[in-house]
Amino acid sequence: MEGVIKAKTTKDKVIEYITYIFIYAFLGWVVETIYALFIHGHFVKRGFLYGPICPIYGFGAVILLLITQKMYKKPFQKFLIATIAFTIFEYIVSLVLEMLFGLRWWDYSNDFLNIQGRVSLLYSIFWGIAGVILLEKLHPLIQTKLQSITKGNKYKIQNIICYTLILILLIDVIFSVLKYL
Repeated sequence: MEGVIKAKTTKDKVIEYITYIFIYAFLGWVVETIYALFIHGHFVKRGFLYGPICPIYGFGAVILLLITQKMYKKPFQKFLIATIAFTIFEYIVSLVLEMLFGLRWWDYSNDFLNIQGRVSLLYSIFWGIAGVILLEKLHPLIQTKLQSITKGNKYKIQNIICYTLILILLIDVIFSVLKYL
């Protein structure tokens, strides 16, 4: 049966999306760090966790990937959905983090058209643009690279990496939660 391409199982798809969460969480951390470096002129630790990831970016990216799967060649619709989805998601995450820890990781109170300082028009538009770039440019590239890495390995490498990252993340979450409690 050489040459036959085996369809992905549900487990393979879940592992693939978990991998995307980690990739985009790391890339989000990189962008946040560069942004903070530019604004403050020095390194500023970004995010809730000790490690170099911002999970809000990873989960946000995967949510966007899942809800826009059938929108081929419709960038304006993708922009609107990214703007709305990321704004709602950012608001909810801000609210939950503040309820759990009594802290705010971002505050847009000084921005035009903000809602309780949790979201603002400027950042909502930014999230819409970032979402289109993610869907149109970045994700196809990352998807191709990921497929080339896992090709022929029946996803073994990806599974090992994914489970290892989940374990590291769980340890990081435990220590981070203890720090803020």
